Amino acid sequence: MLVRVSTSSLKDSRWYEYVVRFALGGAATMFTGVLSKWFGPEVGGLFLALPAVFCASATLISSHEKRRKREAGVAGERRGQQAAALDAAGAALGSLGMLAFAATVYFLVEAHGAIALVAASSAWALVASAAWWIWLRARLVR
Repeated sequence: MLVRVSTSSLKDSRWYEYVVRFALGGAATMFTGVLSKWFGPEVGGLFLALPAVFCASATLISSHEKRRKREAGVAGERRGQQAAALDAAGAALGSLGMLAFAATVYFLVEAHGAIALVAASSAWALVASAAWWIWLRARLVR
């Protein structure tokens, strides 16, 4: 399976769905800012690992799948839930990559600033890709 960029999903969204994504993403970012103000940047930074748009994307993915199935004349409740669950699995795997990124920066940033970012980006790509590969293989075995 190759990873590709597809812009076809842009036509499936309505204008107000972009507003919802923007509002929920902004709310998640503001929440993180408030946590940082109250408890310090270390605690606030932990919540930055949550993708700001995940909250909106899970609900929108579900509604898009339900709408597609309804237009095809089929009940799509289950399919919408499955699509949102798949997106959540991807977010969890990406979070593992973010954890590797954060750990690498934590250990290298004071000694080697620029190198730390390159190493952290590499760690993120490696861990996220490995997690995706393991998850895919585990699904195929089942």
